[in-house]
Amino acid sequence: MYSESTPLTKVLAKREAKKFVDARGIATVGDLLAYWPRRYQSPESNLAAATVGTYIVAVAEVKSATTRTMKARRGRMLQAVITDGSTDLEVTFFNAHGHEGKLTPGALALFAGKVSSFNNRLQLAHPGYSLLSDFDGGERRGLIPIYKQVGNLHTWTVTECVRMVLDLLDESPESIPESVLDRRDLMDRTAALRGIHTPDSWGEVTAARKRMSYEEAFVLQVALAQRRARQAQESTLARTPRPGGLLDAFDGRLPFTLTAGQREIGETLAEEMARDVPMHRLLQGEVGSGKTVVALRAMLAAVDSGGQAALLAPTEVLAAQHHRSITAMLGDLAEGGMLGGSEFGTRVTLLTGSMSTQARRKALLDIASGDAGIVVGTHALIQEHVSFQDLALVVVDEQHRFGVEQRDALRGKAIHPPHVLVMTATPIPRTVAMTVFGDMETSTLSELPAGRAPITTHVVPEAKPGWMQRTWERIAEEVAQGRQAYVVCPRIGDDDEPDEDTEIFEPEGATASEGDGDAAEDEAAPPRPLASVHRVHGDLVANPALEGLRIEILHGRLPAEEKDAIMRDFASGDIDVLVSTTVIEVGVDVPNASVMVVMDADRFGVSQLHQLRGRVGRGGLPGLCLLVHGGAPDAPHERLEAVAGTTDGFELARVDLRQRREGDILGSSQHGVRSQLQFLHVLEDEDLIEAAREDAHDVVAADPDLGTHPQLAALVDARVDAEQAAYLERG
Repeated sequence: MYSESTPLTKVLAKREAKKFVDARGIATVGDLLAYWPRRYQSPESNLAAATVGTYIVAVAEVKSATTRTMKARRGRMLQAVITDGSTDLEVTFFNAHGHEGKLTPGALALFAGKVSSFNNRLQLAHPGYSLLSDFDGGERRGLIPIYKQVGNLHTWTVTECVRMVLDLLDESPESIPESVLDRRDLMDRTAALRGIHTPDSWGEVTAARKRMSYEEAFVLQVALAQRRARQAQESTLARTPRPGGLLDAFDGRLPFTLTAGQREIGETLAEEMARDVPMHRLLQGEVGSGKTVVALRAMLAAVDSGGQAALLAPTEVLAAQHHRSITAMLGDLAEGGMLGGSEFGTRVTLLTGSMSTQARRKALLDIASGDAGIVVGTHALIQEHVSFQDLALVVVDEQHRFGVEQRDALRGKAIHPPHVLVMTATPIPRTVAMTVFGDMETSTLSELPAGRAPITTHVVPEAKPGWMQRTWERIAEEVAQGRQAYVVCPRIGDDDEPDEDTEIFEPEGATASEGDGDAAEDEAAPPRPLASVHRVHGDLVANPALEGLRIEILHGRLPAEEKDAIMRDFASGDIDVLVSTTVIEVGVDVPNASVMVVMDADRFGVSQLHQLRGRVGRGGLPGLCLLVHGGAPDAPHERLEAVAGTTDGFELARVDLRQRREGDILGSSQHGVRSQLQFLHVLEDEDLIEAAREDAHDVVAADPDLGTHPQLAALVDARVDAEQAAYLERG
């Protein structure tokens, strides 16, 4: 008998074991058992669904079989007819050797191949097949698992290898406590593995998947519960603003009235920062809901208490924008200790990786001395030589761009554990928040401040030249009224990969790249070139409709000083049209910008389109967003129509999550390379996630270090290790 750590070379033939390693990186028994079927084949197949070009896997009976000598070549060919009882399909082998003794009338087999046509009749030419008498000893008529292709192994060879491993396996180590299994009516792990790989019925598959879904949710929730438990044991300094201090001075100068939501969340933050247990809170809100003002008031409270606040932003453009907007909002309150500065004032310092040596040295000195009460920066804040005098509050903007490790690295620069406020303008469904941000309390800003104008969104097919010309004319009309425009492209130059901040999706309707069994991949049509900043800029400059307009370029590879100068010029109205990559996606605030054109919009994610759209309509002017797609003029574009149909970010977040692999959201962004979800469906499994959260809390409360649950501890450690590996990989 073997364990899950046993190398496959000790269980399978060396040839087969090598193919698993080379093709899929499957090296151990545990790796193979975690290679889940992508679907199942019922013995009651329906050959009527066969069409030319489709790849089918079907169980069928040989109805007739004949061999004959070929006229044009040597040898004999076999022609058979297979049936599922209602539909017949021809099968042809141009070399009958080895087949004529197996494919005899009455034989039942699993066939796999691509359907073609000959003489106007459908056929399978040289399909792979396995007699069910060989496949399962002729005893079993349950569901047949179908796996993704492993090298040139037949799908049934993979199935047989998995079954062999299961037959030789000792009990699989159980990660879920027995009391939890009983409470939630879940099968044990060994039974679940058999129910997934060798099921007799759909009911067995469903029960096995439920157990594995729960395991994924449970391990996640235990890891988060341990973080919450450790955080609850931390003690820190209470941070309370002094009466008549910096925060009061700022509030007294606000030229607008805070919304009810801003006031309520501000009170919550003040209460939590006044405690001696560090705050850990997620603040989410629609684009333009006023999160920055809420965060700034919390930062001013931290400075009022004698500490410092750090704002971590994902890009230099956004960091510079935050620095400018905070400085502008504070006025002389941002000139503490300087001539003309307020007696209550502090300093706001910017720190990015591309700053000059002199500017960087000055910033580091201000941070270390405490002269800079508010520090805004990129990943540069995390670097080892950055030292704070007394870091009281960490604000992380757009948390989905960072890993948990990066958040913790900045926290580690504080003398006392700092309070943490995480912000995101990407609305997060509750189930996702429980799964990804389960170590934090959540606040939501749903009310937009007064003065935000509605945004109208339309889908524009690039293949209709008249529509495209009208798009550029609309920009000209907006500029003629004194307004400005964005044009967003996924690439910088024609020879470049997509900009690093752009989420590129496969064209809608694209098929999966991996087939079942021995499926041969169709030759893919060459993808159309994506729009680039430089090419589109050249086209716009040459377009008569835009003659005389000031059109400039912005992207992430420009020197920091040039990027900053361009954004200043755009903000001041000296640039009419800004052709940019997605560096303007978050935080950029130019109230005079009223129109945005997104090129190749069908290749962007729903949430990213929603974020981009939020850059217009910020100054009381009605916003217009035009989503240009490069597909067929009348082709359906569900994601684009969804964005055009609503400005409800939470609804769009659900659309986005349904259409993306959840592992991409919960994996690389938050939990590292080994945490991709195979069974758990975050949007649909809310009850299961809630149950796992409750059980995880109970288990961790009784045994914080999981000393009595070694297998569970190992799975949690593996998840943490993956987070660290992903963090180091990102640098």
